Amino acid sequence: MKEIGEHVRDAEIDAPPINITEEDLKRALRYVSVEEPAGLKGRIGLLAPLLEKAEASIILSDAPPTFGCMGCAVADEFFKFLIRKRAIPTLEVRYEGGERMEEMVTEIMRFLERLSKEGKGRGEKKKKE
Repeated sequence: MKEIGEHVRDAEIDAPPINITEEDLKRALRYVSVEEPAGLKGRIGLLAPLLEKAEASIILSDAPPTFGCMGCAVADEFFKFLIRKRAIPTLEVRYEGGERMEEMVTEIMRFLERLSKEGKGRGEKKKKE
């Protein structure tokens, strides 16, 4: 998130699409071809550091179409592919609005608690060795 925050708050970088730097595009080219649309490359280049440092992920499916533009949807699908390819612990949860939102949040909280317990268990093993 720090990477995205820097792009949003940097006074020298203007509004989209100008806030995508050359480094973002170079980073994106590790994942997509040069023929891909600029919007996709920009989004992938911006989000790639999050993917590379991620220890786990939560994928929200069936979100309303008003959740983003078509370029965002394409980048989102490609990013899901990259997450699955990394084989990190992943929770895929269906977007639930209104009354069912609490169930969705509960499922996410359980996933995070389980990760926390597993992380503590690994830390203890390392200390013993």
